[in-house]
Formats: sequence, structure tokens, C-alpha cells
Amino acid sequence: MFDFQEGEVLLIDKPLDWTSFQVVNKIRYAIRQKLGVKKIKVGHAGTLDPLATGLLILCTGKKTKTIDQIQAQEKEYTGIIKLGSTTPSFDLETEIDKTFDTSALTEELIKEAAQRLTGDLEQIPPSFSAKKIKGQRAYDLARKGEMVEIPPKPVKVYEFDANCADLLNIDFRIRCSKGTYIRSLARDLGLETNTGGHLTKLRRTKIGDFDVNDALSIEQMIEVINQG
Repeated sequence: MFDFQEGEVLLIDKPLDWTSFQVVNKIRYAIRQKLGVKKIKVGHAGTLDPLATGLLILCTGKKTKTIDQIQAQEKEYTGIIKLGSTTPSFDLETEIDKTFDTSALTEELIKEAAQRLTGDLEQIPPSFSAKKIKGQRAYDLARKGEMVEIPPKPVKVYEFDANCADLLNIDFRIRCSKGTYIRSLARDLGLETNTGGHLTKLRRTKIGDFDVNDALSIEQMIEVINQG
């Protein structure tokens, strides 16, 4: 039995095209309806972009106090980085703006580049990100066509496994610290290989000991809430 007021940690497998806030609002509404209350605390422990899927952790009631602790844990992602072209957002949110010659690409070149992107890094976040620049979200400025300069921040990449069966579409698994932008790593892999690169698929699989294999879809979670 759930006790949402006292606090629960809910594991959601976020679908494509949903924002993290939409998921929170949907689950909050379901809990309010079930309990017959006007207010209930519900928050998420780490945003996932609309174009990403996978593990989104929601905390309710008093468990919202643990959000910072959960967010600080190591994360794991899988996905695909496309080499040979770039986009302003480093992913599929924006159209391709440049293409590059990929004739010199080899598996060795890609794996060496991924190795250089492992360890302690000074990473430049994407212009299309939620970072605040003089009180405004960077993505709001970027979408207006304004130049956005975001200072680098320290992050750590524990593992960057690159499957090079398809040299232009790198199937990866990355373990990293809080605050690491996988889109930026896609951009950086393109820079390191002199081919350009952007993210075409992203799935968060783990946060600390929490695993997406233990998560429920939004519909399944709502059904569980309604049942008890």
C-alpha cells in the first residue's frame, strides 16, 4: 500500500516526447484524485529531455526531501550518436546545419576518441539547455537566435563504451556523474573524430541503484495508484 503523504519513490519509464514536468503533473493529478486532496508534493529527481526515454524518478510527500540525494548519484545512459553531421542543439531538436567527410573514420579512431572523453572533463553545456544566463533559460535565448556562451563545468565520465559496428551510428553506453550532458559528449565525439556528431537516441537506464527495468510506464503507474 502506498502512503503518498508520508512519501514514496516512484520509478517511471518516461516515454518519448513527454517532458519531465508533464509526467510529474500526470502522476500528481492521479494521486490527488485517488486521495481526494487538493495538494500533494510530487517532484522528479533529475530531468529527462522530451527526446529521451527511460528512468525518471518521482518522489512524493516527505520523500521529496531525498531528491537532491538521488540526483547526486551516478547515472547510466544508452543511445546512438550519429557521426558526419551536426545540429545546433546537438540532438534532433534542430535540423542538421553541417555535414562532414567521414571517409577516414575507423573503429580505432572512434574508440580512442571515446577514451579521451572518459575521466574528469571540463564540459561545455549545450546552448539548447535549461542553464540560466542572466536570469533566462539558455534554450529560450538559443531559440531566438541569440548567441549563448555557457562556461564549462566539471563532470566525470566513468565509462564511455562505443559499439562501432556501424561507424556512422555509434551505439553507446555511458556512466557519468550528475550534470553530464550526453548531447555535449555527442558533440565532443564528433570534434574528436573531426567528423561532427549529434545525438539521435537517448535512454537513461540507471540512477545509482535504481534501474529502468524496475520502472513502470505512466499508464501502469496510474493503474497501480488507482488500485491502492
